[in-house]
Amino acid sequence: MPLWTTLLLILGLGLTAWAAARAKAAAFRGGEVRPHSLPSAHGWYVALWAAVPALIFLMVWSNVSAGLVHQTVMASPEATSLPSFEMQRHAILSEARGLATGQIETAFQPQARGLAPVYESALRFYSLVGLAAALAIGLAGGGWAFSRVSPHFRARTRVERAVMAVLLGASLVAVLTTLGIVLSLLFESLRFFSMVSPFEFLFGTSWSPQTAIRADQAGSSGAFGAIPLFWGTIFIGAIIAMAVAIPLGLLSAIYLTQYARPAVRRWMKPTLEVLAGVPTVVYGYFAALTVAPAIRDVGLTLGLSASSESALAAGLVMGIMIIPFVSSMADDSLAAVPQSMRDGSLAMGATTSETIRKVLVPAALPGVVGGVLLAVSRAIGETMIVVMAAGLAANLTANPFESVTTVTTQIIMLLTGDQEFDSPKTLAAFALGLVLFLVTLVLNIVALRVVKKYREAYD
Repeated sequence: MPLWTTLLLILGLGLTAWAAARAKAAAFRGGEVRPHSLPSAHGWYVALWAAVPALIFLMVWSNVSAGLVHQTVMASPEATSLPSFEMQRHAILSEARGLATGQIETAFQPQARGLAPVYESALRFYSLVGLAAALAIGLAGGGWAFSRVSPHFRARTRVERAVMAVLLGASLVAVLTTLGIVLSLLFESLRFFSMVSPFEFLFGTSWSPQTAIRADQAGSSGAFGAIPLFWGTIFIGAIIAMAVAIPLGLLSAIYLTQYARPAVRRWMKPTLEVLAGVPTVVYGYFAALTVAPAIRDVGLTLGLSASSESALAAGLVMGIMIIPFVSSMADDSLAAVPQSMRDGSLAMGATTSETIRKVLVPAALPGVVGGVLLAVSRAIGETMIVVMAAGLAANLTANPFESVTTVTTQIIMLLTGDQEFDSPKTLAAFALGLVLFLVTLVLNIVALRVVKKYREAYD
């Protein structure tokens, strides 16, 4: 039986339990004892006990039944002729399962066609067993909860506790995910630093993470100085891109909120935000095929040594890409400033531009800082534009016309292909990720302090 059919039956059982408990609780109205909870609260209490245990059992059974089906098939007479080679046996069983479930129509292995009926029979049997057990658990839980429905029963309190537990679990997902990311980065980074000196990694100026095939090969130790990568990330994402995105984003937000007519704002704001939905590979093509050649030609015209892949090309296109992040947050922050502050400034004789510079922008600064942080995070994590327009050379240079690379680009390059997770070359990706995570964390802490300071000033 398909899984969705079982889910529908369990949800139908929960709906039936809800209706029955609600009807029973509704009969308490008008009696001598005033009910503690509304009929709907009793209904939700019984429905939760009827559906949730059955769904939990179904989740566990879906994992357990796979092993039971496999054991049943392997114990059948048809499986005695399977080859001893594990990979070939696994291929035959996979084809047999595909035939049984209808995922494939034909099989290349003749033995798979003989095992398909056995698989189909085992799957049907254990699915029926799981359905029967789930319904029995649901009926038992719903019946027990239904027996507790009474005027004195605090169903509302129990339902609220259940909802609170769900909300707590949802909130813990983000915390546990972050903890898992940090622990995985930390564990692999410690392995890397056991092979490479942290001082060399953090302060070295030469990046060439090569590992030799032979121990006597030249350059077998590689060079893991990450300063060129850190500088490339800052140079492209935090200097060039922000020099484009912050002024254009903030000025566009000021125009849309303070100067633009409603008709202009209605079509201009969505058009500006369309930039955030353009795939980064499209920006990469635009940077590589249009912006980078134009910058190279301008550099050659000025007598400068300009590369066909440059930090300036990637930074400019990246800045255009993240304009909506700055503009949208600044727009919402400026619009949220109380109108009384603007009217008071104008009433004191200040011009519109003075009101914007001295009242609105300082009051909206927390939102503007949040938008800038979001834009910086987006720029730091960008990879495609850097690969296509800035190149892969780890150069420590302040010349925007030369090729540079970033941390995220090198992480992708180090983890691409068949890599062994016991070599410094591969483990260096985790060390780069850990440093990037810590830097981002520090920036967020500093930004929160700035936001708190200005919020206290304008409360």
